[in-house]
Amino acid sequence: MDADVEAAFAAVPRAGFLPPEQQRFAGNDAALSIGYGVTNSQPSTVRAMLELLDVRPGHHVLDVGAGSGWTTALLAHLATATGSVVAVERIPEVLAMGEANLAAARPAAPVETHLARPGVLGWPRAAPYDRILVSAGAEDVPHDLLTQLAPDGIMVIPVGGEMLRVRRDGDPTRHGRYVFVPLVP
Repeated sequence: MDADVEAAFAAVPRAGFLPPEQQRFAGNDAALSIGYGVTNSQPSTVRAMLELLDVRPGHHVLDVGAGSGWTTALLAHLATATGSVVAVERIPEVLAMGEANLAAARPAAPVETHLARPGVLGWPRAAPYDRILVSAGAEDVPHDLLTQLAPDGIMVIPVGGEMLRVRRDGDPTRHGRYVFVPLVP
């Protein structure tokens, strides 16, 4: 287990990013509904993704499918005050929930939140990113997100039910099978 990821989990409790009726299940290793057909991902999945992503202090990070803001806050903890996180969510109500949760949590790094623009993946305006985390399943590695990576950047994304660790100019490595809601541009 990665000590930095474990420290982030300890500093950013999941319960603060769940609807009140789900908070009692925060310790369960299961995806939990946050409404609007989306979930707060299973903690073991989030842990695995963060370990693969390898966020370090000072990194500029993109969180695609930010949902309730939990992964955004975890990424901010890992990037520290010298880094930054840009969070994108496509459902306005979920974005509002995430923004409220993040305001209450006071993330370690500066965080920008944005409503996704229809037909646009990620947030190209703030690119390039050192790291990109995608919390929705794609059918292929999206070229639009690859172009937002810094030359030595890393993206972690579920593709075809498999978790991939992707470098901008390298072959992806495969890291197990997972189930996610679909990625919608």
